[in-house]
Amino acid sequence: MTRLRFWSGLVVGALVALPAMAQTDTGAHGGHPAVAPPALASFAREAAAGGMAEVELGRLAVQKASNPAVKEFGQHMVDDHSRANAELQSIAAQAGVELPSAMDAKQKKIYDKLSSLSGSAFDRAYMDDMVKDHKEDIAAFEKASRAPGDSPFKAFATDKLPTLRQHLQMAQVTQTSLGKPAGSPSGKR
Repeated sequence: MTRLRFWSGLVVGALVALPAMAQTDTGAHGGHPAVAPPALASFAREAAAGGMAEVELGRLAVQKASNPAVKEFGQHMVDDHSRANAELQSIAAQAGVELPSAMDAKQKKIYDKLSSLSGSAFDRAYMDDMVKDHKEDIAAFEKASRAPGDSPFKAFATDKLPTLRQHLQMAQVTQTSLGKPAGSPSGKR
């Protein structure tokens, strides 16, 4: 009999607490829930790590690139992604989502590889990575922007998509301007 009272008390207590747990904070985001859905919280963490990598790789390009267009692209990445990273950090803090404070292992490996290059080899490798990375970023941001419901992370993804598309276009133009490295296939079959 004691077990029955314990379990029924637990169930009643949970039912009483349920409405309070279901409430959302509409604070700074005007109606956005305070807690992010798990998929969007995961997106935010990946976007934060990727954004940090864009800034660090951009700084590396400003230092190491031999082509002025590559240096300019790198500075553009530093500027745009620094602003986006600060915005994402603010949204995450309000949503109670902890973001990474450093690049992940994959991004660190790319950074280390690019750090070992110089001259035109650096320029090509950096721009190749930027084209590939921005294609992946656009796909992830598009997916987040289509997530169900209303979330500040969803709004962030939707807001940043035009900038990412612009970055991809700039990266492709810069990559094309570098031409093919000597001895590489011409692309003809």
